[in-house]
Amino acid sequence: MNRNKREKEYYSIDVGDSTFTVLKRYQNLRPIGSGAQGIVCSAYDHVLERNVAIKKLSRPFQNQTHAKRAYRELVLMKCVNHKNIIGLLHVFTPQKTLEEFQDMYLVMELMDANLCQVIQMELDHERLSYLLYQTLCGIKHLHAAGIIHRDLKPSNIVVKSDCTLKILDFGLARTAATGLLMTPYVVTRYYRAPEVILGMGYQANVDIWAVGCIMAEMVRHKILFPGRDYIDQWNKVIEQLGTPSQEFMLKLNQSVRTYVENRPRYAGYSFEKLFPDVLFPADSDHNKLKASQARDLLSKMLVIDASKRISVDEALQHPYINVWFDPAEVEAPPPAISDKQLDEREHTVDEWKELIYQEVMDWEERTKNGVVRGQPASLGAAVSNDSHESSSNAVSSMSTDTDSSQETSAGPLRCCR
Repeated sequence: MNRNKREKEYYSIDVGDSTFTVLKRYQNLRPIGSGAQGIVCSAYDHVLERNVAIKKLSRPFQNQTHAKRAYRELVLMKCVNHKNIIGLLHVFTPQKTLEEFQDMYLVMELMDANLCQVIQMELDHERLSYLLYQTLCGIKHLHAAGIIHRDLKPSNIVVKSDCTLKILDFGLARTAATGLLMTPYVVTRYYRAPEVILGMGYQANVDIWAVGCIMAEMVRHKILFPGRDYIDQWNKVIEQLGTPSQEFMLKLNQSVRTYVENRPRYAGYSFEKLFPDVLFPADSDHNKLKASQARDLLSKMLVIDASKRISVDEALQHPYINVWFDPAEVEAPPPAISDKQLDEREHTVDEWKELIYQEVMDWEERTKNGVVRGQPASLGAAVSNDSHESSSNAVSSMSTDTDSSQETSAGPLRCCR
């Protein structure tokens, strides 16, 4: 495309404190939130004739850490194709050459709310279990390709009023085959699994702990383990669940074990005490869903020792979840990751810049008349108003990590089955 023609396709508009330079197909831009590495707007796409969310990433290659996360997210988003996982509608840059490349825009479907808002609602068992089922389907799709999300939290799970759900934010996702340990700082602390807090190795069911924390929050309407820092986070866990067994202690490295063993010992509480019947909705006559089933699922997800924690496959077969079981959703073909060295890659900032630019150019080649070849146009999601803590690690995501405590109503959730 020649330079003059490209320039005519774009226009600039001030949105908050930032200037968006976007394709003319996108109109009526309005800010809906800001993340650690960009601003998110709603817009109307005149080609697809639908509302979308556009996130501007300014200089995603400003350092090696940001660049690697941006590249990883672009590659993973291009690979996944599941109804419960974020997918891109479009990626573009207004700059004409690699040398000029500064900004990247991600376009996704606009959703109605994130789980931060839904958590404030009184859900019946059907809606609660269906939301959890969809979350688990999305996680299974990622795990099937060896992708561990690592940063599941209410602001990274979005819904529509018909109760459909999508998982977003792959800036922190890693493939499981690397064998690398996670630091205690990468995941929003409230949803960190014990093995992350204590610097142990991790497996795919690190994501299941996060789902348990989110489920507990939907039942309690408040954060289950609201730690001020990683030490306080561990204390919150053992105060409620009890000091772990000596078998677990032996899995820790010596310095961590010494610290953990020197903490006061806690007996913890039974799950009947942590989650009494009064917290749950009335038992469901239609699907035979009960508080006792929901509590049993929580007790299997919120297990300190990851080797004894339920897997995503076991969770999908749990009586509280399997009423929705659909093989087409649960057993969807796993994404094929095109870059087999995705996590091992190490590059200079300039090399990352070129790789990211190539990914953007690839999207422009694949996009004809507003639709990405080979990918359903209905994939993707974004939503504003994260009512939880801001996380500097949630880069390259469509979630909007703010410190605002403002609550907005998601409207009535309709169960679509």
